[in-house]
Amino acid sequence: MIRRGMRDVVALRWRIVSLLFAVLVIVALPYMITRSGAQQALGAGAQVTRSAETSALVYRIAYVVRDSEAAIYRLIGGEHTATELARAQRADHDVPQLLETLRERTSDNAGQQRLVTSLAAAVAGRLALMDQALLLYQRGDAAGANASMRDASRLYNIDSLTTHMAASQEGILEQRRLDAQKQSFDSSLVLGITAAAQILLLVIVVVVSERQIGKRLRAETREEQAVRRSRLIVQTVREPIALLDEDLCTLLVNAAFSELYGVAQDVRAQPLAGIGDGAWSDGALLQRLTDVLVRDRELWDYELIQRTVDDVERHVVINARRLQQDNDKPALLLTVSDVTARALVEQQVNDLNRQLEGKVAQVSDVNRELEAFSYSVSHDLRAPLRHIAGFAGKLEQHLGDQADERAHHYLDVIGDASKRMAQLIDDLLVFSRLGRGALRLQPVDMQSLVEEARAMAESEATGRHIIWKIDPLPIVIGDENMLRTVWQNLIGNAVKYTGHREDAHIQVTTRRTRQGDHEFTVADNGAGFDMQYAGKLFGVFQRLHRSSEFPGNGIGLANVRRIVTRHGGRTWAEGEPDEGARFHFTLSAAEPTPSHTRETS
Repeated sequence: MIRRGMRDVVALRWRIVSLLFAVLVIVALPYMITRSGAQQALGAGAQVTRSAETSALVYRIAYVVRDSEAAIYRLIGGEHTATELARAQRADHDVPQLLETLRERTSDNAGQQRLVTSLAAAVAGRLALMDQALLLYQRGDAAGANASMRDASRLYNIDSLTTHMAASQEGILEQRRLDAQKQSFDSSLVLGITAAAQILLLVIVVVVSERQIGKRLRAETREEQAVRRSRLIVQTVREPIALLDEDLCTLLVNAAFSELYGVAQDVRAQPLAGIGDGAWSDGALLQRLTDVLVRDRELWDYELIQRTVDDVERHVVINARRLQQDNDKPALLLTVSDVTARALVEQQVNDLNRQLEGKVAQVSDVNRELEAFSYSVSHDLRAPLRHIAGFAGKLEQHLGDQADERAHHYLDVIGDASKRMAQLIDDLLVFSRLGRGALRLQPVDMQSLVEEARAMAESEATGRHIIWKIDPLPIVIGDENMLRTVWQNLIGNAVKYTGHREDAHIQVTTRRTRQGDHEFTVADNGAGFDMQYAGKLFGVFQRLHRSSEFPGNGIGLANVRRIVTRHGGRTWAEGEPDEGARFHFTLSAAEPTPSHTRETS
């Protein structure tokens, strides 16, 4: 009766606390919602203002550039005044600061940031040509100045970028206006829902209070049923469980404990140390169990090897904690887990780890041998080549005018072969290092690497007409130097194998695969290849065309495959003879890829 009275007092206190909480919710919740709605409305208004200011800033940049251009044209036309000169130089002074402000204003929008980057690049190029025109004008070359200004307008068209950014800002501005209206509507809706919830909460409090007495009576009945079910569950559980008193004598054991240690299920007051033919005679374990009872500690995952009644040596894990009984006397709940199988697996894993360490040591030895081989190739093989090339040159000098045309041909063949062999050695060393060096992973801008490779390839193909079509490329995670090598090889090959075309077309595209990776493609309209030999393309020193037709040593694509494979990607190629080729490789995605492309020639 005393305990029941105490439970009634506790229940009454909880009901009072619940009522106070309900009152607090009814009073505080509308205030919090109203305040949150006001803050959201202010935030939405600020965003709308920010979008309008950004659009104005874009038009301001375009105006300043156009104004400086107009001033330069007036200077070239003969209106040489200090005011016009200041206007001509105004863009160099104002535009960088305006662009920086624009970047800050669009820092919360990745798409706008990319447009700002494109605009900045176009404006920088245009300003550079404007400065060149101003310098030519100052030197008296009006025709050159006019040509630079025409190049600036033709090569760096900022009108489309400005219009695109302004249109994008208008879309963002409209969306933010809609968001502000929606937030206002949502706030009103939430307030109405809150009022309905308050009424519902009051009804619930009243109903719950009325039902509390009935629940208490039913709870007592359920408690008795739960005790019976708990005892049934304990007996059914396959994990050995025992309940011990303060003297470590049995109060209750389940069927699993009885079966494992050979003790009757209805045993009472039997000391734990005498159960299981000495299985529980470990002094350290008994002391820890006593500490659990006396000091209210818990025993977690105590590992022990026991020999049970079936004469099997088992690895067990023991857990124990103290329980308080109705008679205010402590009891000990003891559980046993048989982990013999796990212990055997751990032993096997340890054996495998030792074997693996041996394999790692062997691999380290092989790597050291590879390093020694690379050193030998780098130093020992180059010396004879230098001797061959050097003595061939001395022989040519020694023969002088006495050497006929055939002798000069033989000496040239010796020199070319020596140079080709030296280049093959260098390429082999690069190919070997690509497989051994550690990857320096970092964010890599593929757009910059492609532009760099394109500029390098064009510098070696002067006088040719190449039409480029390059997608905006994403940022990926990888080794920047290695990925630079990939693009230089693929784009260099595209330029080389379109050498016989009057108009070379080279396209760089990207798309997302079903797995979410980036797939990059370099396509050209060059010599192409027969698909039945596609398997040889990425092999070392494998070529499908004669060196006299297209120079090279056949190791570039092997380097591409090795680099992409080290990045977890794959490479393949498609083509037809005299119809061009397409080379593909994949890399793990770092960020979404833009969908539009740009074309230049």
